[in-house]
Amino acid sequence: MSKKKISIEDVAARAGVSITTVSRVINNVLTVSKKNRAKVEEAVAHLNFKPNVSAQRLAKGLNTAVGLVMPGYPGIFHSFYAIEIIRGIGHACETLKLDLIFHITNGYNPLNTNNVGGVIFADIIENRKQIEATLAEGIPCMVINNVVEDLKVNYIAVDNVKGAKTATEYLLGLDHQKIATVTGSLQTQSGLHRLQGYKDALKKKNIAINDDYIYEGDYSRRSARLGLEHLLSLKDKPTAIFSASDDMALEIINVAIEKGLKVPEDLSVIGFDDNPGGLYGSVGLTTMHQPLFKMAEDAVRHLNAIVGGRRHTPVRSLLDPELVVRESCSSPKI
Repeated sequence: MSKKKISIEDVAARAGVSITTVSRVINNVLTVSKKNRAKVEEAVAHLNFKPNVSAQRLAKGLNTAVGLVMPGYPGIFHSFYAIEIIRGIGHACETLKLDLIFHITNGYNPLNTNNVGGVIFADIIENRKQIEATLAEGIPCMVINNVVEDLKVNYIAVDNVKGAKTATEYLLGLDHQKIATVTGSLQTQSGLHRLQGYKDALKKKNIAINDDYIYEGDYSRRSARLGLEHLLSLKDKPTAIFSASDDMALEIINVAIEKGLKVPEDLSVIGFDDNPGGLYGSVGLTTMHQPLFKMAEDAVRHLNAIVGGRRHTPVRSLLDPELVVRESCSSPKI
């Protein structure tokens, strides 16, 4: 026979108080007398009563469930970026005892926000209208991985311009002059900003931008393969490549080795992400570490403070990527 589930009515009966009084004690309403509070707390402990979390939230007039909206793309669950974002948000929700509702979007369908207290948008890729609609409903929002200056929305992002500039400057510091890049998708802010950082570093050193050295990729391994084939077909070949992602950088190294080149002796390669896969290839990948887990975790903590009325100032935060030096870069051959 299954054990009877203890209800709030059972607690009220044992304590000799009303159900309303029990509810007020559970929800920490301060108007309950010390005597009645002690009775309820004794009954809760004696009966080992576990309050219904959803009921508690409704009683407080507060829904602390978090919605995560992530643009869908092929291979999303094999993406280091997506996995780190989900892992960071999930960890913060677990720590703060929040529910998480996950929605993969094509950017066009309206969102059902009835069951959440706040929404985190993982980047803005063709889903700006969803953010505008959520803001119009008065629901607290947080955008991650995208700097948003033209909407009154909170954001936490990685400084992609600074990261790409640091990566390119590292290659310049090794005396490379012929530095190419395989970009991420230029439909994304990260792709555009990483290209800008690459250009900024070259301009700072008064090195002319060579359009032949800029291959527009899309973060896929296929685009990286095509990009290296293009760059190796040039009469004046680059001696180093800044790749806008580690996945592409690893494919560039694979293709270079297939073609009989040595990395880094014949070609230096630097990536962006700090994907653990960069540790286990034929050459340890030098890269820019972006704090994805921290970005996701901070987003939940800030959003929870906003929903709970503990924060009233906007969140506008840029996190710095860090250079991770391994074995895939060296000075060019003389």
